[in-house]
Amino acid sequence: MMKQKTLKGSFSLCGKGLHTGLSLTVTFNPAPENHGYKIQRIDLEGMPIIDGVAENVVDTQRGTVLAKGDAKVSTVEHALSALYALGVDNCLIQVNGPEFPILDGSAIKYVEKINEIGTEEQNAPKDYYVIRKKIEVKDEETGSCITILPDEEFSLTAMCSFQSKFINSQFATLDDQSKFAEEIAPARTFVFVRDIEPLLQANLIKGGDLDNAIVMYERQISQEQLDKLADMIGVEHRDATELGYIQHKPLVWENECTRHKLLDIIGDMALIGKPIKGRIIATRPGHTINNKFARQMRAEIRKHEIQAPAYDPNEEPIMDVNRIRELLPHRYPMQLVDKVIALGPTSIVGVKNITANEPFFQGHFPQEPVMPGVLQVEAMAQCGGLLILNTLDEPERYSTYFMKIDGVKFRQKVVPGDTLLFKVELLAPLRHGISSMKGYVFVGDKVVSEATFSAQIIKNK
Repeated sequence: MMKQKTLKGSFSLCGKGLHTGLSLTVTFNPAPENHGYKIQRIDLEGMPIIDGVAENVVDTQRGTVLAKGDAKVSTVEHALSALYALGVDNCLIQVNGPEFPILDGSAIKYVEKINEIGTEEQNAPKDYYVIRKKIEVKDEETGSCITILPDEEFSLTAMCSFQSKFINSQFATLDDQSKFAEEIAPARTFVFVRDIEPLLQANLIKGGDLDNAIVMYERQISQEQLDKLADMIGVEHRDATELGYIQHKPLVWENECTRHKLLDIIGDMALIGKPIKGRIIATRPGHTINNKFARQMRAEIRKHEIQAPAYDPNEEPIMDVNRIRELLPHRYPMQLVDKVIALGPTSIVGVKNITANEPFFQGHFPQEPVMPGVLQVEAMAQCGGLLILNTLDEPERYSTYFMKIDGVKFRQKVVPGDTLLFKVELLAPLRHGISSMKGYVFVGDKVVSEATFSAQIIKNK
């Protein structure tokens, strides 16, 4: 089972803000389990903290802007992209101004610092959201579209059309998240010369220069206009007849701009709040469609707050009925687990196929057969017993008994034809023969019941 990670220590990066031109320092700190990403404005009274979630995005025109009340922070996507791609789940980020420093316009400086300081594993499991069906968000006006499909890992493909003869259509792919540092992180942000004057007039890109952005000059303008722009951003004059890229460092890749779009997508997906297992295909992506998609994903996760385990009936079980009978004393009609399909140090997934021939349907109820809720809780407990007994020597010499049941909820009926999936997790290590567990029962992708319970494991006389 993958565990959550945080940083081993703190680190800081200093530089100017892309839009404000201010001298800024951003500090990344370790954070406890289930903390997620939070950003603290340490320059403001009360040092407010902004949760790094998609609903807190208030602007996407020239970067991702998060806000809580009057506190805002922009240009967060490059840092979040590095944290997410390198597997850091929990981090408190402190900044002394309204945006993160732009650095060299990419995420590589963040990656280098994270690798330098290192990460450490925490006790809580990494709570992946596994994509089980196609989810798509479109913007009919711009033609932007983001689709996510089922996949065993997190991967992305971006296809961009820049409406320019100089740089028209490109695509980029990240199939292996571990290659982010070398294939995506160094890709820099970019801007067209034609957009620079409107941005400056909007009081933006005060900190932009040829060291922190790729500048594309692909539509010829007069020498006078180009000289004026050069003076406005403080760079040397160049020949207005020479089209091409304008920056101090040459392109790392021919499709560096689209690779940077992938970098931005990952940063904006970090605001979903959970790591994802699925393949994203993005057509003409940008921060606006990215955020729309991240919000849609958060709504989807809320609908399936507890995600059902994956179940492939073709796979061999971890435990079949014979092994279950070796561990549990239960027999017909009280053996309520048919097989175990997943087993870890602290969790187990079991299966029960509900048929019309179950003995309890004779009286519960003859005209409307419904599985009693108490038997659903009993089945969860049997799964928990299998989890514990499987770790003991001579498990047949032990029995498990309920001590306490709390928080029982029944959400929908269980009827003949249903296949029940039981997911049971230990809440604490076994102590003095007593174990606390949380269990869920699923039909399809829906939770039908849940309970927290304690049991005692006793050696038979």
